Amino acid sequence: MENITHTDDFQLEMGRSEIPAGREDRPRAGGAVRLRRPERRQMAMVVQCPDDLVGATHPVRRVAQVVEHLDVSGFCAPIQAREGVAGRDATDPKLLISLWLYACVRGIGSARELARQCQENVAFQWLCGGVSVNHRLLSDFRTDHGEALDQLLTQVVASLVDKGVVKVSRISQDGLRVRVGAGASSFRREERLEQLLAEAKRHVEELHQQVDSPACPAAALTARQAAARKRAARERQERLEQAIAQLPELKRRQEEAAKQAGQGQRGQKIREKEPRVSTTDAEARVMKMPNGGFNPAQNVQLAADAESRAIVGVEVSPEGSDAAGLSAPMREQVEKRTGRKVHEHLEDGGYLRKEDLEEAHAQGVALFVPPKPARKAEKRGHELDPQPGDSEAVQAWKQRMRSAEGKQIYKQRAATSETVNAELRTYRGLGRILVRGLAKARGVALWCALAYNVMHFAPVLLA
Repeated sequence: MENITHTDDFQLEMGRSEIPAGREDRPRAGGAVRLRRPERRQMAMVVQCPDDLVGATHPVRRVAQVVEHLDVSGFCAPIQAREGVAGRDATDPKLLISLWLYACVRGIGSARELARQCQENVAFQWLCGGVSVNHRLLSDFRTDHGEALDQLLTQVVASLVDKGVVKVSRISQDGLRVRVGAGASSFRREERLEQLLAEAKRHVEELHQQVDSPACPAAALTARQAAARKRAARERQERLEQAIAQLPELKRRQEEAAKQAGQGQRGQKIREKEPRVSTTDAEARVMKMPNGGFNPAQNVQLAADAESRAIVGVEVSPEGSDAAGLSAPMREQVEKRTGRKVHEHLEDGGYLRKEDLEEAHAQGVALFVPPKPARKAEKRGHELDPQPGDSEAVQAWKQRMRSAEGKQIYKQRAATSETVNAELRTYRGLGRILVRGLAKARGVALWCALAYNVMHFAPVLLA
């Protein structure tokens, strides 16, 4: 028995891993190595409930539970499948809401990728519960319910307000420039846009003649192929028409910017520059990005409660600068969404405008925004010094930003907005917007904001 206990074979049989030093590579006696190999053709009868696919504490369960408590009647109103009416059943809006919320939680922003995950990922399979979905259904649902989606965010925020989590008295606002799908080379000037539109109209007419003429080789196309070609040509024509329709507004803003710049060299440079519009996304604008480069993007505005860091306001703007009157509309949206009064509004220096200071002062709102650095070196550090022509609102703002209490309050801006922006950009699918137009981009931002609030405040919402 003493000799047997010291053999390697006995150690392996007893489940021991200790092998004497220097003997790891020594060949074993007794035949070939035994390995566990996959057998993919072996039939098996597995008795399993779909609910067992994910654990009891999996985040996907939290998302589904929150959605079950929400009122989704706004999503059900357009559904035509009704009792007593012929046709197939519609997909439950609660399922589609849960899928998109959990997709944003996982950082998925593509309908095709979400459809693929529903086939491969057990968490999404658990959500589907045997209901099949495709990328077209998912894509249309994400962008076709803007008003209902906005009301859904209002429900969540109102619930947090009622439970005392969100105070709204002090909010922090910041802009997040998000890259869109339009290419930098898709921007064209007015003359080129007119040429492309004429070509597109001519192409639509020729395509209709080719498809409808039996003598043309294109007549061999199936009805589905012909409809697809007609639709593609028509959509291109519509995008060009939308791009041309943006030019008057761009010209008006260019004239305003030139007037503010004056008659100098800078004003002349602005006047000589011709506005350009993208042929793929007419509402996209070239903006300066956080990395210092310039790309087609949308300016996503987010307002967060400074105490709880819950997102209470979402808007998407084509303005590349935050100093474009974006402060008051966001404050109005937050007050309407929550039913509470905003008393203190924190913003970064990019929002500073005298008009906003005057408007906030008239509304009884304390605007916390740092001054812009002075252009002259000798005046730097004295931007908040009182001046003879300062209005009452400007005087109150300077005094507020100079005080120790004001500086302490303003520190909450970075701790609130910067963390919210970073999470949405990095983890909640707002790294890039893959849809066209402001309305659809706003829908994507709302989905991401909802996912953020659900993940952070699910225990409170379910209490």
